Amino acid sequence: MGLIDIEMFATLDLVGQAPGGPEEDPEGFPHGGWQAPLLDETAGAQVDEAYAGTDALLLGRRTYDIFAGYWPHQKGGEDGAFADLFNSIPKYVASRGTPDLSWAGSTHLGPDLPAAIREIRDRHERVKVVGSLDLVQTLLRERLFDRLHLWLHPIVLGAGKKVFAEGTVPSNLTLLAPPAASPKGTVYLQYGLAGGDVRTGDMSAPDRGL
Repeated sequence: MGLIDIEMFATLDLVGQAPGGPEEDPEGFPHGGWQAPLLDETAGAQVDEAYAGTDALLLGRRTYDIFAGYWPHQKGGEDGAFADLFNSIPKYVASRGTPDLSWAGSTHLGPDLPAAIREIRDRHERVKVVGSLDLVQTLLRERLFDRLHLWLHPIVLGAGKKVFAEGTVPSNLTLLAPPAASPKGTVYLQYGLAGGDVRTGDMSAPDRGL
């Protein structure tokens, strides 16, 4: 069985909406593209490393449409390595509609999304979920992910779709590597989904809930 990794860029108040540009998810959100001024080489290298060994993409409809309009047209240059990877591996699209699957290697997932995702996990070694906040909520609710790679950026927006939306199922996570900060203040966190029930405690108790 392979691994499903969620790759997520977020603000300190855990807004994950439209980090790359205003066109990503513009409805009622005036801050699209908030990530661009905070990028640096260290964070870029972390992203490159996170995608090593990726053999499939799992995307929501909006993210897929953006990727399909960009990556097939990139040859060489700064984005060449990602273009080669994304264009060569299978792309699985979660959508209630009928997406245009003109990007080579694309497959529309059926209505039983959890079952389809379990089949993808059995078929591949390293599946990456990029952006796709609505899809991420399903993965969190169904506990259909193995790792969460979270880049927290030093900015607070106060509005926008959150990485962990209301109704997220309580889950334990375990830190897989020490947090790593980039020169511009972005902190890279790597978590794995852990088992067991979420614990609670009483801070007034002698053991302080530990």
